[in-house]
Amino acid sequence: MLYTIAIVMLILWLLGLVTSTTLGGFIHILLVIAIVVVLLQVISGRRG
Repeated sequence: MLYTIAIVMLILWLLGLVTSTTLGGFIHILLVIAIVVVLLQVISGRRG
């Protein structure tokens, strides 16, 4: 389930990155990094 959500979010991010300007692309990259960190923490079971 989490992998499906991650794939969908990655596809939406790529679409936004392709259609955005430079600052928008930078914001998208930061958002994806934050999402990946949160997903890794949830999957590994570390919450805090």
